[in-house]
Amino acid sequence: MVRTLLSRLLLVVALLGIAPLASAQSNFTKTRYPIVLVHGLLGFDSLFGVYDYWYGVPSDLRAGGAKVFIGSVSASNYSEVRGEQLIRDLLNLRAVYGYQKFNLIGHSHGGPTARYVASVRPDLVASVTSVGAPHTGSKVADALATTLPAGSPLRPLVAGFVDALSSVIGFLSGNSDPQYALGALASLSSSGSAAFNARHPQGMPNSSCGQGASSVNGVRYYSWGGTSVLTNVFDASDVMMGAGALFFGFEQNDGLVGKCSSHLGVVLRDNYGWNHLDEVNQIFGLRGLFASNPVSVIRTQANRLKSAGL
Repeated sequence: MVRTLLSRLLLVVALLGIAPLASAQSNFTKTRYPIVLVHGLLGFDSLFGVYDYWYGVPSDLRAGGAKVFIGSVSASNYSEVRGEQLIRDLLNLRAVYGYQKFNLIGHSHGGPTARYVASVRPDLVASVTSVGAPHTGSKVADALATTLPAGSPLRPLVAGFVDALSSVIGFLSGNSDPQYALGALASLSSSGSAAFNARHPQGMPNSSCGQGASSVNGVRYYSWGGTSVLTNVFDASDVMMGAGALFFGFEQNDGLVGKCSSHLGVVLRDNYGWNHLDEVNQIFGLRGLFASNPVSVIRTQANRLKSAGL
């Protein structure tokens, strides 16, 4: 009798408490428009369909009710070229599923890529969220451009190696778009970024290290970035981030992008305890012991988009 009563009590608790909670959690990231994740330089959607560039992010967002797609663009090329490839992907999604707009979340070079799409095809974009993107250029790109000037015999050799690496990444991820390392270098340099911003100024701050317009042509703009470099002793990629940080002097940076360069639209935060790869939960989620969880931050952004009717 006692066991039966207890069982019924537990059932009532589940129906009144746990079930609604589970239902609420399942809709936490259920945005009005699908989310499209856009990778950065030398990025990919998934290698062999097993290892995601956005490590653990797509599955987490989908668990909360979001429709999530991964952009498939060149690992290295001009921002505009990558942007046109992304437009192609969005139009394909529109044709297949009938979606009218998309929430773009771009990491690193994925930020300018998403901005280009929002600039030339605002009808396809509900929002752009920039994660650790070099909107005013990267000092690492500037240093490479100075080290490998036009006419240098090393320039075509290094560019050829990066193009080959990009092609391998493309092959392993099922992407056949053309690769052009020198185009990526030009786009990510300070001068190239300035020229790009003159053509596509939407969401860019009007003052140094300020915030940009929150909405332009019906598109919402958000951004965040990190300012830590050596974050986990077990993460071999931290060595590369440490080397990149040397070019920034005393400027706060994530190893590849300066703090102020990451600003776009509403700056949600620009000093997370992450380096450039931590921002998308690389490598295998390794990050600083007390650093915020990037998956949780992106999940919260999806909920913010949902609350904004996006």
